[in-house]
Amino acid sequence: MSTAAAPAAFQPDIAPVADSLVASALVALLPLVTIFVTLGVLKWKAHWAGLSSVAVAILVAVLFFGMPIDLAFLSATEGAVFGLFPIMWIVFTAIVLYQVTVRSGHFEDLRATFRLISDDPRIQAIIIAFCFGALLEALAGFGAPVAITGVMLMAVGFAPLRAATVVLLANTAPVAFGAIAIPIITAGNLTGIPYQEIGAYVGHQAPVIAVFVPLLLVLMVDGKRGVKQTWPAAVVIGITFAVTQWISATWISVEMTDIIASLVSLAVAVAFLRVWQPTGGDEATESLQVEREKQFATVGGAPTDAASGSAGEHHVSPEELDAQADALTPKSIAWAMFPYVLVVAVFSIAKLVPPVDAFLTGTDVAVPWPGLDGQVLNHDGSVSGSTTYGFPWLSSPGTLLLICGIVVALVYGIGFSGLFAEMKATAIQMRFAFLTVASVLALAYVMNLSGQTITIGAWIAGTGTAFAFFSPLLGWIGTAVTGSDTSANALFATLQQSAAERAGIDPTLLVAANTSGGVVGKMISPQNLTIAATAVGLVGRESEILRKVLPWSVGLIIVMCLLVGLQSTVLSWMLP
Repeated sequence: MSTAAAPAAFQPDIAPVADSLVASALVALLPLVTIFVTLGVLKWKAHWAGLSSVAVAILVAVLFFGMPIDLAFLSATEGAVFGLFPIMWIVFTAIVLYQVTVRSGHFEDLRATFRLISDDPRIQAIIIAFCFGALLEALAGFGAPVAITGVMLMAVGFAPLRAATVVLLANTAPVAFGAIAIPIITAGNLTGIPYQEIGAYVGHQAPVIAVFVPLLLVLMVDGKRGVKQTWPAAVVIGITFAVTQWISATWISVEMTDIIASLVSLAVAVAFLRVWQPTGGDEATESLQVEREKQFATVGGAPTDAASGSAGEHHVSPEELDAQADALTPKSIAWAMFPYVLVVAVFSIAKLVPPVDAFLTGTDVAVPWPGLDGQVLNHDGSVSGSTTYGFPWLSSPGTLLLICGIVVALVYGIGFSGLFAEMKATAIQMRFAFLTVASVLALAYVMNLSGQTITIGAWIAGTGTAFAFFSPLLGWIGTAVTGSDTSANALFATLQQSAAERAGIDPTLLVAANTSGGVVGKMISPQNLTIAATAVGLVGRESEILRKVLPWSVGLIIVMCLLVGLQSTVLSWMLP
């Protein structure tokens, strides 16, 4: 990494438009307005919306923020490459792993295994999207849970649009502690606040949202009828996850929080469902079947995407699923669970065994971006570290998933030829998803390096003591733009800290609030929308998914803002 900037290095001005922070922030918001209007209102294809927003961001950077045009374009190229690797590399390998299980035929047994736990699709949504998805988020993150659980819900009978919205909503609860608590560790490294302390604060915020997520999932799947018929299980699972998350984050391990919470909630769910089962499961199943048929008719038959195409082709009736479940043996269940047990084992060893973790991270390659490195300063005059591209070729969750895929392909007997066939088919079907995510990350890099993002943050932070109520919005916006709670903390953690000190508010509270706000911003991130759409075969229809999940995200961020604002005053007793 460069240690000194060239004399002509670009340093962004916090208020370049008429020396007004308000005017500058409003101009800086134009790229975000562009992507959400083109995607959510004009219903453009996601890749066109992303490319348009990048163009607007570059124009704003050059015309209003004074960034040299070559640096603006180079920022976009670095962001695009980061979007492809490691972000889409993770999604690609996750879907390939799933495709290998489908090709082998063992996914049929896995689907039937979930049927043994409960034949109610509303409960299956909680088990798969919430409990199992949280475990995947804990170990991998970066879109892998959305990709894997999306196709799993499709395979058990969910309509594509319903599956996408359910997994996006479910992916809120574990995000703060995802990928072995990387968002929180990043915030601690940047602010100097012990990350265990930040994690404990987050553990007194995020669980308040998590406790209601299973109920919200049921409401999304089957409306008020579903809530009335399944609330005991939803409440028990939600409370179990939230309490375990709180206990682990506060007293056990920040890094292990989501692993512990997901496994405990899954075990409690299985135990509870042995003594209680909801009513109305058949009606819910029939309703989902009707919806599925209508959606397939709308898109002209079964989805064409590599992942969801298989899910659609292998859809069977509830009666056939019951017959498959009855025919299961302990051996067939073990074989069906093997890929996911392997994923948990590999990621646990890679992330939790210090020598292995040190070896893997030691293979990461730092690449000073040509023409950009050392040429961009932060607003405080220090050299930006974002101009060095990290290439985690071995430690990336995507590479670990590929290793799992190779092992599963060999064990299941489809060999390298079958694996390569699935990789080729998946790559072809994901080509527009690659373009979308590359453009979204290009947008994020241009906004960050030109100073647009920090200007928006400084504007919001200028509200004084009332900032406690608005601080989660920064995490929400940052995660919505970048698709990563870690990136949102990298952008705004120090800003939250300094704003809190100026306003006389506990800095740890607001740094934690940035993380917690990002939890509910991830579901509306164009990057995550594209991952969900790709997984369920709705590539190009991200705008529909956005309109479905946006009200949920807005409602939850309002709740989080109120919670943090009150924790800074009358609810301070809630904090550790």
